[in-house]
Amino acid sequence: MDILIGLLIIAIGSFCQSSSYVPINKVKEWNWESFWLTQGVFAWLVFPFLGSLLGVPQGSSLLELWGSGGAGMSIFYGILWGVGGLTFGLSMRYLGVALGQSISLGTCAGFGTLLPALFGGTNLFEGDGLTLLLGVCITLQVSPLLLCR
Repeated sequence: MDILIGLLIIAIGSFCQSSSYVPINKVKEWNWESFWLTQGVFAWLVFPFLGSLLGVPQGSSLLELWGSGGAGMSIFYGILWGVGGLTFGLSMRYLGVALGQSISLGTCAGFGTLLPALFGGTNLFEGDGLTLLLGVCITLQVSPLLLCR
């Protein structure tokens, strides 16, 4: 039953993600910034609050998080997420979609593989760490060369 609930949540999330830009066809006379702000208010404030009320009806855990100092780290990671979204958008603007996505997502995949090992205390120059480092290097250097022949 847990698997079915998980798949249902994934399906709902996929539907919401794929339909998030549907309203842009109805507001063609709006500036892009106005649409972005309106969508942002609903996507980052209204719907997450409603989702948290559904997931935690009593809401006490949210207040405990705020009081225990966990809110500071949440805000910090939220800022990092915002900076990442901004820089990803700028890479699309300046490099184009194909090259921008390739470079940005490849960089994210490489760092996303290496950083947990580094923060976990793995030595990247011995044993399993070396295997991980070599695998990431091969993926980021050799794969594009093979695909672009």
